[in-house]
Amino acid sequence: MPQTAPLVTDLARDRATMLARFFRGLDDPTRVLILELLLSGEKPVSELVELVGSSQGRVSNHLACLRHCGYVTTRREGRWIYYRLADERVRALLRIAQELMADHAQALLSCAVVSPDLPGATVHTLEEDDQAASADG
Repeated sequence: MPQTAPLVTDLARDRATMLARFFRGLDDPTRVLILELLLSGEKPVSELVELVGSSQGRVSNHLACLRHCGYVTTRREGRWIYYRLADERVRALLRIAQELMADHAQALLSCAVVSPDLPGATVHTLEEDDQAASADG
């Protein structure tokens, strides 16, 4: 029997793994909130701490993660450190994510995989999605 090439290459799997890691950097509401606050421009750590309403240590840990993963960058002015979005692609990513979230908010809230903390959220199957799509169209 002839051997066939794998349907998905190792390179494609590695790329998918890295992309999942990239999105894991956004897998915390505080980090997303910080990025949304930076949409309006750079801010010093003290202002972000006040706006987020968390301790300086907690906000600093999130900022370190965001900086290390390439979402934000810094500049120093005296003893102050200012954070801003690393580049316009982060802004574009947030805008697209906000649009997709708005379009699919009900589904996100009802899915136990992405909203396990919400009562009534369930795990949906492909068959259920196919039946709903058939009923809609």
